[in-house]
Amino acid sequence: MVISELPADRRISGHRLGAVLGAWQRPGPAYLALADAVRAAILSGTVPLSTRLPSERELADATGVSRTTTTATYGLLRDEGYLVSRRGSGTVTTLPSGPGARVSMAESVRDEPGIVDLAMAAPSAPAALHGAYLAALDALPRHLAGTGYSPQGLLVLREAIARWYTQRGTPTTPDQLLVTTGAQQAIHLLVNAHAGPSDRVVVEHPTYPHAIDVVRSVGARPVPVPSGETGLDIDLLESTLRQVAPRLVYLIPVHRNPTGTSLSDEDRARVRALARRYRTAVVGDEVLAELTMDGPAPGSFAGDGTAAAYVVSIGSASKSFWGGLRVGWVRAHPDLVARLASSRAHVDIGTPVLEQLVVAELLAHSDDLLSRRRNALRERRDLLVGLLLDQLPSWQVEIPAGGLSLWADLGAPVSSALAAISTRYGVRVVPGTAFGVDGSFERNLRLPFSASADDLRRAVAGLADAWAGLGVTEPVAGPARVHAMV
Repeated sequence: MVISELPADRRISGHRLGAVLGAWQRPGPAYLALADAVRAAILSGTVPLSTRLPSERELADATGVSRTTTTATYGLLRDEGYLVSRRGSGTVTTLPSGPGARVSMAESVRDEPGIVDLAMAAPSAPAALHGAYLAALDALPRHLAGTGYSPQGLLVLREAIARWYTQRGTPTTPDQLLVTTGAQQAIHLLVNAHAGPSDRVVVEHPTYPHAIDVVRSVGARPVPVPSGETGLDIDLLESTLRQVAPRLVYLIPVHRNPTGTSLSDEDRARVRALARRYRTAVVGDEVLAELTMDGPAPGSFAGDGTAAAYVVSIGSASKSFWGGLRVGWVRAHPDLVARLASSRAHVDIGTPVLEQLVVAELLAHSDDLLSRRRNALRERRDLLVGLLLDQLPSWQVEIPAGGLSLWADLGAPVSSALAAISTRYGVRVVPGTAFGVDGSFERNLRLPFSASADDLRRAVAGLADAWAGLGVTEPVAGPARVHAMV
């Protein structure tokens, strides 16, 4: 099949594709084994859609097989619909039915009695929240003389957030901070400030679904860069920056939603260097930064702050404390902060004063509160892993060092089918495809462990019944079912 209009976002070299495929060889015809490996990489998102593959000769040299083998491999994948040829531009990855439809998170989250809702990864309010509201009410009279509008945010909260960044190794002043109505508004403001129709925005793959929706809402195009078990593919990120010239890059460097992986300090430094080299704004969404349960907490994405012209951080009280507060923030260069504060006037004039005071109080007394939260989440994570091992032993899961969810490999591309029938069995889940830009991740399912222990038990029992109802018989191939992330 030859499709002249199919766009290619970037090219992957033969050497890089060979490294991504790993040990693909197995008994039998080599072209079938190589085709299986390439197909699996496309379905998992490891090789994103709209990626131009190396020539048959280049791949043959990189993998140590004959050109006849790679020609047969590409021919088989073209026949199956996983590759198409573009005149003058080589071979490009796609899916048999074209990019698949994504499930909107808004459509997936409903409040129905008797249903355990695992569509949302968010904890309930801590016991200390009530006391924080009382303290905020005591502080409120000092702010009543003003108008109550604070486009950039209350100074007392921006000072508290600045101290939080400084303690994490990123010196910060209040003029580098914008308080927003949740992290979602922060993403909206940043995307709108940088991108418009036909522009390209790089996103990790998989990633937070709302970020994909925001990019598309402004008419821009999300360009995925894979992020697997070993973290973000920074080599492919660099080639994408060079070839695509995106207006913005959106990353989740800490306990990535949904995979749970984090960028190492070395990789963070590499990303900051790329941002400066290519003069591209790179956003690091750190809303899960305080939820490290095992090992040391990852460092600040912004580093020492010297790359502030191109490196932007997002934070939020929603995951650390409570989503009902609807308080988030942006850390950026003061010029960008002023620009965002001006543009938010088209949406709202500021975040509610009382909630800002509550978050300032919580940040001032966060050590004990967050320690309790991490302990509770660790217990629930371990409970969920044990339940899955017992009742769904064919699923592969990794144990994240932090965050709010597991990223399960079901062993078969049935995530959407499972999500479609799960409510019949008393549990709601979101298919893995919601976290991709193009229908990838049908083998995956995000499983939050932020619900109560009783709800987790009910949820896994329901999923086990739903799984049995699907009648999946495909064997699971790959590494051990459960292991901790490094």
